[in-house]
Amino acid sequence: MLKIGLTGGMGSGKSTVAARLCELGATVIDADRIAREIVEPGQPALAELAEEFGGDIITDSGELDRALLARRVFASESATATLNAITHPRIAARTQELYDAAGDGIVVYDMPLLIENGLDADQDLVLVVHAPVELRLDRLVNSRGVDREDAARRIAAQVDDATRIAKADVVLDNSGTKEELIAQVDKAWKERILPAAS
Repeated sequence: MLKIGLTGGMGSGKSTVAARLCELGATVIDADRIAREIVEPGQPALAELAEEFGGDIITDSGELDRALLARRVFASESATATLNAITHPRIAARTQELYDAAGDGIVVYDMPLLIENGLDADQDLVLVVHAPVELRLDRLVNSRGVDREDAARRIAAQVDDATRIAKADVVLDNSGTKEELIAQVDKAWKERILPAAS
C-alpha cells in the first residue's frame, strides 16, 4: 500500500484533487466524511455529545445541530478537549477500518489537519494544495456561500501555509483554473505517485 496524505487550507481546492485522484484509481479516505459519519443519528458519539453539551444540539429530526455544537465547543479549550475525547478515538478506529479494507493499492488520506495532528509522518508522500488566502476567501464566499469573516477566522486557526508547504513532497498550485490544477494532479500521478507505488 502506498499511503498519500492530501491536505490544504480551507478553500484551497483539496476536494477537486481528491476527486481526480479517485478517478485515476486511488482509494480516497475522507476524514471530514468520517467525522460526519460518527455523529449520525443512532451513533454512540451523538448521544455522548448531547450528554456533554446539551440535548438541544440534537434537532427534532434527530440530527446534530453542528452550528450550535460549534458555538459551545469552541467557547473554551476544555470544551474542545471534551469534543476531541469523544470523537477522535472513533474517527481513528473508522479510519483504520478503511485502510484495512483498501488492500494494497494507492490510498489517499484526505485530511485538512494532517500537518496539525502530526499525521504527515505516517504517509509515504504528502500532497499539499495551495492557493493564496485572499483567493481562497473569495472562492469560499462566492462558491460555498460562507461568511467572509467566519472563513477568515477558520483559515487563521489552521496551520500557516509556509509550515504546510515545508512538509509537502508535492505542492499543487491552485491559483489558476480547475483545468490547470487537474493537469498538475495528473503530472504528480505519473511522475511521483505511480513510480513510488511500483
